[in-house]
Amino acid sequence: MFVASAKRDLSIKLDIIRQTGYRPIEIQGEKGLRVKDFHPDQPSLTNRNTKKCNARPAMPITPELATRIATHIRQNNLQMEDPLFKGDSRRFGEHYRRFRNKLANKLQDQSIKSIRLYDLRHFYFTEKLRKIQNCEIVRQLMGHKNLNPTQKYMHLLPNLQSGEYEVEYTNDKVRAKELLLTDFKYELTTPDGYMMFRRPK
Repeated sequence: MFVASAKRDLSIKLDIIRQTGYRPIEIQGEKGLRVKDFHPDQPSLTNRNTKKCNARPAMPITPELATRIATHIRQNNLQMEDPLFKGDSRRFGEHYRRFRNKLANKLQDQSIKSIRLYDLRHFYFTEKLRKIQNCEIVRQLMGHKNLNPTQKYMHLLPNLQSGEYEVEYTNDKVRAKELLLTDFKYELTTPDGYMMFRRPK
């Protein structure tokens, strides 16, 4: 709802958080995204190391978001070393809060005002933990140096699990990579050489 209701740059930034779990400081500001961090061919984004956290892998994004970012770059005539978004992360937060409060008043739902910008990041990683069910992989995606900060999401896992799984078998390496990119988890290889993958429904 936030992404659909926001306009222009804010909508793109909120969608980046929703799809990558990046912190606001990793999107806008001195240590925020640069044009060179956007990879339209994959499509993905690679953030720079911030807050003394570990470097993270390139994060996949949807083709739709990639198109919106490419249009933003073209319309603003941005070069490879330019920041993807002008201003600092504090400005990003202020812009978000104004938009959020205006939306809460428009919809007459004051509970919307309690949704913090960081909650979009927390939602992303809670969903990743539910699908992947591997705290170490989620730690790497979040950029945490150790498991302690990642484990605060673990108490949500039992409530999110349905106990039902999608299962797929393949002996094709290309298909195996595709499954891993869509949150399937490798389980085992059968005696006849088929790899079994599964993910929660």
